[in-house]
Amino acid sequence: MNLSLDYAIEMDQKDPLKSYRDLFHIPKDKFGNDLIYFCGNSLGLQPKTTKSYIEQELKDWAELGVEGHIEAKNPWLPYHEFLTESMAKVVGAKPIEVVTMNTLTANLHFMMVSFYQPNKKRYKIVIESDAFPSDKYAVESQLRHHGYDDKEGLILWKPRKGEELLRYEDLEQIMQDQGNEIALIMIGGVNYYTGQYFDLKRITELGHKHGCKVGFDCAHGGGNVPLNLHNSGADFAIWCSYKYLNSGPGSLSGCFVHERYAYDKNLNRFTGWWSHNKETRFNMRHDFDVLPGAEGWQLSNPPILSLAAIRASLDIFNEAGMDALRDKSIKLTGYFEYLMNGLGDDVVRIITPSNPKERGCQLSIQVKNANKELHDKLTDSGVITDWREPDVIRCAPVPLYNTFQDVYLMVERLKGLL
Repeated sequence: MNLSLDYAIEMDQKDPLKSYRDLFHIPKDKFGNDLIYFCGNSLGLQPKTTKSYIEQELKDWAELGVEGHIEAKNPWLPYHEFLTESMAKVVGAKPIEVVTMNTLTANLHFMMVSFYQPNKKRYKIVIESDAFPSDKYAVESQLRHHGYDDKEGLILWKPRKGEELLRYEDLEQIMQDQGNEIALIMIGGVNYYTGQYFDLKRITELGHKHGCKVGFDCAHGGGNVPLNLHNSGADFAIWCSYKYLNSGPGSLSGCFVHERYAYDKNLNRFTGWWSHNKETRFNMRHDFDVLPGAEGWQLSNPPILSLAAIRASLDIFNEAGMDALRDKSIKLTGYFEYLMNGLGDDVVRIITPSNPKERGCQLSIQVKNANKELHDKLTDSGVITDWREPDVIRCAPVPLYNTFQDVYLMVERLKGLL
């Protein structure tokens, strides 16, 4: 590996996934030049096919009205099922374990209805100390909802003084000290701030050893890293589809429930007519009969236009394959890290783990003695990244549409600004 533009060009020419960039709309500056877009960890780019996928449903709605539920080219009644197999491949699950429904934090609450069942002895919840705020707010509200103090009942897995990354030994110590009081471990599969990709199986086994339920918010993991949710043994997981899965702002969330719960009709849950037996759903007079698998957590019929956008992206993932995307991601992020380290640690410091197995395609760059002004200048130079207080620029070179030349040019522009 070397620092030259020629190397980046050569790597792009050899890239077996290079054609996939042409499947996406790349934002442009006012002169019509492609922006360097490193913000797929916040909002993924739009596939060029998304418009036609949505227009098909608009056409069927216009021409068929309510009959589109049965007569549309892609009938709306089972539409969510068209996504299941592809989504299951992306997150490493069985189709019966996956459903696309609701939005992210709503799904987290619905999962906690089932998997956070506190009692006087065991009621505490463990999360990362710097979890995404929505996760923290959600678990605090669940504690309050069940009548517990949201400060005393919340246990924070913290990094050690002077460090940013979390150590498993510290989580193990928490479990050793308080495991008999903990009802739920709920961790972000990939931490939004540092980009640390956790060992889901290790955390799950630790939690189950102490009698706790274990769930993951994989908002920054879905479509980014090999989550292997089934093999992790996790009780549940959720993820959004608008980051690495490119489904558009505010689009629907994915939900995983391990197959060991697939036929457990006694498990506490909130229900609605879309979680009821499909054979009798429209009879309207039957007592509730829950569907097996993750579908049994649905409440309402899903928004078809949002599902159509997700389906457009998933068809690309299905063709490219997560293994190939992961392989490119490791190379692309490794090249980015190599160039950034060339700037010198007296200027910038990467707080994301250096081990490729412990990160996805995000690098969180801490710029010494800097404020948001540097990020704003980087944006003005044509590089779209994400600023997080107090001093971190998050950059995500996404393997589906970013190139080695993107990485090279981004670092050169940053170098010029520094």
